[in-house]
Amino acid sequence: MPSVYLLLLIFALGSVWISTQTSNDIPFVLAGVSGLICLIWGFAFAHWSIQLLIVLGLWRLYKFYMPEEINLG
Repeated sequence: MPSVYLLLLIFALGSVWISTQTSNDIPFVLAGVSGLICLIWGFAFAHWSIQLLIVLGLWRLYKFYMPEEINLG
């Protein structure tokens, strides 16, 4: 099963690389969508401890990039 994680990571990184190298609309969108699907699928198959680390890392990035106060009105 760990080989599945590695394959999904390789597919996701390859898709991101392809989307940065192309300027056409359809390959750009297809590469981005396939990369997103691979990342979600890899997250779903990952062990719960790795899922927790990913969620905590995303939470730290959210707090780092978002301002303290967000005014919508």
